[in-house]
Amino acid sequence: MSVAFTKEESAETASETLLPDRPISPHPNLVTQLGLQALELQLRQAQEAYGAAQQIEDVNEKRRQSAVPLRDVRYLVERLRTAQLIPNPASTETVAFGSTVTFSRADGRVQTYRIVGEDEADPKAGSISFVAPVAKSLIGKAVGDVVGAGNQEIEILSIA
Repeated sequence: MSVAFTKEESAETASETLLPDRPISPHPNLVTQLGLQALELQLRQAQEAYGAAQQIEDVNEKRRQSAVPLRDVRYLVERLRTAQLIPNPASTETVAFGSTVTFSRADGRVQTYRIVGEDEADPKAGSISFVAPVAKSLIGKAVGDVVGAGNQEIEILSIA
Protein backbone atom coordinates (compact mmCIF):
# COMPACT_ATOMS: atom_id res chain seq x y z
CA MET A 1 0.00 0.00 0.00
CA SER A 2 1.30 3.43 -0.89
CA VAL A 3 2.11 5.92 1.84
CA ALA A 4 -0.32 8.25 0.04
CA PHE A 5 -3.20 6.05 1.17
CA THR A 6 -2.32 5.94 4.86
CA LYS A 7 -2.65 8.59 7.52
CA GLU A 8 0.74 10.13 8.32
CA GLU A 9 1.25 12.47 11.26
CA SER A 10 3.95 14.39 9.38
CA ALA A 11 6.84 14.19 6.99
CA GLU A 12 9.00 13.60 10.07
CA THR A 13 7.12 10.37 10.80
CA ALA A 14 7.72 9.16 7.25
CA SER A 15 11.45 9.93 7.47
CA GLU A 16 11.68 8.00 10.76
CA THR A 17 10.27 4.91 9.07
CA LEU A 18 12.36 4.96 5.90
CA LEU A 19 15.83 4.27 7.25
CA PRO A 20 18.72 3.72 4.84
CA ASP A 21 20.30 0.28 4.87
CA ARG A 22 23.29 -0.28 7.12
CA PRO A 23 26.45 -0.14 4.99
CA ILE A 24 27.93 -3.50 3.99
CA SER A 25 31.71 -3.70 4.12
CA PRO A 26 33.55 -4.35 0.86
CA HIS A 27 35.90 -6.74 2.67
CA PRO A 28 35.34 -10.51 2.82
CA ASN A 29 32.93 -11.35 5.65
CA LEU A 30 35.26 -13.54 7.72
CA VAL A 31 33.80 -14.74 11.02
CA THR A 32 34.91 -16.82 13.99
CA GLN A 33 32.54 -19.41 15.44
CA LEU A 34 31.63 -16.94 18.20
CA GLY A 35 31.12 -14.19 15.62
CA LEU A 36 28.77 -16.39 13.61
CA GLN A 37 26.78 -17.24 16.74
CA ALA A 38 26.59 -13.54 17.65
CA LEU A 39 25.21 -12.68 14.19
CA GLU A 40 22.59 -15.43 14.51
CA LEU A 41 21.56 -14.15 17.96
CA GLN A 42 21.36 -10.56 16.73
CA LEU A 43 19.16 -11.69 13.83
CA ARG A 44 16.78 -13.51 16.19
CA GLN A 45 16.60 -10.43 18.44
CA ALA A 46 15.92 -8.12 15.49
CA GLN A 47 13.20 -10.47 14.20
CA GLU A 48 11.61 -10.58 17.67
CA ALA A 49 11.72 -6.77 17.92
CA TYR A 50 10.12 -6.47 14.49
CA GLY A 51 7.44 -8.99 15.45
CA ALA A 52 6.67 -7.07 18.63
CA ALA A 53 6.43 -3.81 16.66
CA GLN A 54 3.93 -5.41 14.29
CA GLN A 55 1.55 -5.90 17.23
CA ILE A 56 1.23 -2.13 17.73
CA GLU A 57 -2.16 -0.87 16.54
CA ASP A 58 -1.27 2.74 15.74
CA VAL A 59 0.08 2.67 12.18
CA ASN A 60 2.53 5.54 12.68
CA GLU A 61 3.93 4.10 15.91
CA LYS A 62 4.12 0.64 14.30
CA ARG A 63 6.22 2.10 11.47
CA ARG A 64 8.49 3.96 13.89
CA GLN A 65 9.03 0.88 16.06
CA SER A 66 9.53 -1.39 13.02
CA ALA A 67 12.08 0.74 11.16
CA VAL A 68 15.27 -0.15 13.07
CA PRO A 69 14.57 -3.89 13.50
CA LEU A 70 13.59 -4.20 9.83
CA ARG A 71 16.79 -2.47 8.73
CA ASP A 72 18.81 -4.71 11.09
CA VAL A 73 17.13 -7.87 9.77
CA ARG A 74 18.08 -6.93 6.19
CA TYR A 75 21.68 -6.27 7.26
CA LEU A 76 22.04 -9.41 9.37
CA VAL A 77 20.49 -11.70 6.75
CA GLU A 78 23.05 -10.42 4.24
CA ARG A 79 25.95 -10.78 6.70
CA LEU A 80 24.94 -14.35 7.52
CA ARG A 81 24.50 -15.15 3.83
CA THR A 82 28.05 -13.98 3.07
CA ALA A 83 29.71 -15.21 6.27
CA GLN A 84 32.89 -17.24 5.76
CA LEU A 85 33.53 -19.27 8.90
CA ILE A 86 37.26 -19.41 9.60
CA PRO A 87 38.38 -22.14 12.02
CA ASN A 88 40.61 -21.25 14.95
CA PRO A 89 44.28 -21.09 13.94
CA ALA A 90 45.98 -24.49 13.96
CA SER A 91 49.25 -22.94 15.13
CA THR A 92 50.41 -20.19 17.45
CA GLU A 93 53.68 -19.75 15.54
CA THR A 94 52.38 -16.78 13.55
CA VAL A 95 49.49 -14.36 13.96
CA ALA A 96 46.38 -15.32 11.99
CA PHE A 97 42.67 -14.59 11.90
CA GLY A 98 41.33 -15.77 15.27
CA SER A 99 44.67 -15.39 17.08
CA THR A 100 44.94 -13.57 20.38
CA VAL A 101 48.04 -11.39 20.28
CA THR A 102 49.80 -9.59 23.10
CA PHE A 103 52.15 -6.81 22.07
CA SER A 104 53.99 -3.90 23.60
CA ARG A 105 54.01 -0.37 22.29
CA ALA A 106 56.96 1.99 22.34
CA ASP A 107 55.32 3.98 25.15
CA GLY A 108 55.39 0.87 27.39
CA ARG A 109 51.71 -0.08 27.11
CA VAL A 110 51.04 -3.80 26.74
CA GLN A 111 47.84 -4.69 24.91
CA THR A 112 46.10 -7.95 24.04
CA TYR A 113 43.59 -8.32 21.20
CA ARG A 114 41.92 -11.17 19.38
CA ILE A 115 41.75 -10.70 15.61
CA VAL A 116 38.17 -11.29 14.45
CA GLY A 117 35.60 -10.32 11.81
CA GLU A 118 34.29 -6.81 11.40
CA ASP A 119 30.91 -7.41 13.03
CA GLU A 120 32.52 -9.12 16.03
CA ALA A 121 35.22 -6.51 16.64
CA ASP A 122 35.00 -4.58 19.91
CA PRO A 123 38.33 -3.03 20.95
CA LYS A 124 37.04 -2.20 24.44
CA ALA A 125 36.28 -5.92 24.92
CA GLY A 126 39.66 -7.01 23.52
CA SER A 127 38.93 -7.79 19.87
CA ILE A 128 39.86 -5.97 16.69
CA SER A 129 38.84 -6.46 13.08
CA PHE A 130 41.21 -8.22 10.72
CA VAL A 131 41.02 -5.11 8.50
CA ALA A 132 42.18 -2.76 11.27
CA PRO A 133 45.62 -1.31 10.49
CA VAL A 134 47.26 -2.85 13.57
CA ALA A 135 45.77 -6.28 12.75
CA LYS A 136 47.01 -6.04 9.17
CA SER A 137 50.50 -5.27 10.54
CA LEU A 138 50.41 -8.27 12.89
CA ILE A 139 49.01 -11.00 10.61
CA GLY A 140 51.73 -13.37 9.46
CA LYS A 141 54.23 -12.20 12.06
CA ALA A 142 55.78 -14.19 14.95
CA VAL A 143 56.68 -13.61 18.61
CA GLY A 144 59.59 -11.16 18.83
CA ASP A 145 58.79 -9.46 15.53
CA VAL A 146 58.63 -5.68 15.58
CA VAL A 147 56.15 -4.14 13.17
CA GLY A 148 55.05 -0.66 12.27
CA ALA A 149 51.59 0.31 13.45
CA GLY A 150 50.70 3.82 12.42
CA ASN A 151 53.51 6.12 13.46
CA GLN A 152 54.98 3.75 16.04
CA GLU A 153 56.41 0.27 16.34
CA ILE A 154 54.99 -2.62 18.32
CA GLU A 155 56.66 -5.85 19.42
CA ILE A 156 54.76 -9.13 19.51
CA LEU A 157 55.09 -10.70 22.97
CA SER A 158 52.81 -13.73 22.65
CA ILE A 159 50.34 -15.45 20.35
CA ALA A 160 47.53 -17.68 21.60
